Amino acid sequence: MTYPIGHIDGLGEDEVKTLKSVGIRTTERLLEAAKSPKGRKLLADRTGIGETRLLDFANAADHLRIKGMGGRYVVLLRAVGVMTVRELKYRNPENLAQAMAAANAKRKLVQFLPSEKLVVRWVEQAKKLPLKITYR
Repeated sequence: MTYPIGHIDGLGEDEVKTLKSVGIRTTERLLEAAKSPKGRKLLADRTGIGETRLLDFANAADHLRIKGMGGRYVVLLRAVGVMTVRELKYRNPENLAQAMAAANAKRKLVQFLPSEKLVVRWVEQAKKLPLKITYR
């Protein structure tokens, strides 16, 4: 699924404007532009946004390819240490749902917790999605 880049939590207004000025308006376009180290370097040079920050945003955009995954759920996943889709596909859904509930109880990140059934679907989808982001 594709969303406006404003759906990525942590992306500031100035960064959104900067990315839009170079033609990146959706999470899909951001993911395509920042999926490789070479792409992140080029985008960093064009926008002034750091490569590490771009990688973080690309990973968030990658999570949003999963059906039922909204921006706040990405934040919740990151709060329990699931930073990439690659990591998500190896998680135990039951344990992940419990960890997310505990993290949300402490930090109040989402109003409605995802059900364990939804977390199972996320993990299954992560296993089927082609990997987009490269790190070397």
